[in-house]
Amino acid sequence: MTDHAPLPPPLGPEIDTTVPHSARIWNYWLGGKDNYPVDRAAGDLYREQAPGVVDMARASRIFLSRAVRHLAGERGVLQFLDVGTGLPTMDNTHEVAQRAAPGARIVYVDNDPLVLTHARALLTSTPQGATDYIDADLRDPGRILREAARTLDLGRPVALMLMGVLGHIADFEEALALTRHLLDALAPGSHLIHYDGTYEVQGEALQQAQEDYDDTGAVPYVLRTPAELARLYEGLELLEPGQVSCLRWRPEADLFGEPDDVDVYGAVARKP
Repeated sequence: MTDHAPLPPPLGPEIDTTVPHSARIWNYWLGGKDNYPVDRAAGDLYREQAPGVVDMARASRIFLSRAVRHLAGERGVLQFLDVGTGLPTMDNTHEVAQRAAPGARIVYVDNDPLVLTHARALLTSTPQGATDYIDADLRDPGRILREAARTLDLGRPVALMLMGVLGHIADFEEALALTRHLLDALAPGSHLIHYDGTYEVQGEALQQAQEDYDDTGAVPYVLRTPAELARLYEGLELLEPGQVSCLRWRPEADLFGEPDDVDVYGAVARKP
């Protein structure tokens, strides 16, 4: 992950390449090239302090694929609202969903200008389905719902995806309220797909790495305990195996041995 072709000049004044950005660092850890030197430097420092962070990034993508494939392929959920999309990479939500169900409809939401640029260029759809992109902030759920309704039928089940984004909401009560606002607008039979970072495995090393990253001027991220995150699923029906370290969520049948624990916990839960 050190052989990087240079990116073109910043695409407009809104893209700040002097401060690391979580979406670009995540892209770097996943082996992508949509990042800048400041992101790679911050990512390398974080990885030196907490080497398991790369496994966290990879596990989160595996969890996304498993959860979306399960809902689209086995539970007949054909609508996905992916809030906090991040930079496009392999096995994006629409690719996984439409492989399982070609008629699936996906709306992505993010407010980063670089993500927006790539989303417009790369996020395509099957002829039977649809994809759309909303330039909006998680803190404005009303706008997200209004604009999502252009592509999604909110009177039918929707999978709300909050993948690694609630840690950017410092006040957990606010994060809970935003999640509830979005879920309350969705039909019965909708689902919440969620994961966020914890510090169960790497402990103080991961917490220190996160604190040092936050000190760079980047948007801070709060690591929380699984017990705290479990409050997000109150009133919902957790699908088996419940809230677990992400690699333990419905591991593939041909995996050898027990999956490793990583500091990303997730779950899929159904709205009754």
